[in-house]
Amino acid sequence: MSSAAEQAKDLYRSFLLDLWHASPRRRASLAERIVADDFAIRRGGQHDPAHGPAAIVDTIERSLALFDDVRVTLDQGPVAEGDLVAARWTFSGSFRGGLPGASAPVGTRVAFSGMDLVRLADGKVAEYWVSSDADHLMAQLGVEGESNA
Repeated sequence: MSSAAEQAKDLYRSFLLDLWHASPRRRASLAERIVADDFAIRRGGQHDPAHGPAAIVDTIERSLALFDDVRVTLDQGPVAEGDLVAARWTFSGSFRGGLPGASAPVGTRVAFSGMDLVRLADGKVAEYWVSSDADHLMAQLGVEGESNA
C-alpha cells in the first residue's frame, strides 16, 4: 500500500477515534490541525450550514452531552483511494438524559453503527459524509417517529 494511502487512513483514524475520545481542550486543538477551514458535514442528503473545525467539535460535543462512557470503534476499514477514505464504525454509550421525547431511563446502554466517507485536501479532512442507523438509536432511546439518519 502506498504511503499516501496509509497517511490518509491515519488522518481518518485521528478524525474518528481521536476527536471522539479526546478531552474538550485537546479536541478543539486537534480539530484545528486535521480539519480544513472550509470543512463541511453532509448528513442524509442534507448540507449542514456549519463549516470549519468548529462544526465537527460542536457535533461531537452535542452528542457527548447526551451520553456517558462513550466509545467509538472502527468495525471495517478505513479504506483509502485517492482523496477519499471510507469506514464503518460503532458508537456506544450510556444515556445521560436530556433528549426531548426520549423515554429510556438514564443509564440505558445504547449502540448504533454508521458509515463515513471523507474527502481529504491538503492533508486535512475537507468534507464528511455520514450515514448512520439513527433510527435504531432513537428506538433504543424510546423516541417514536424520529428519523435522523
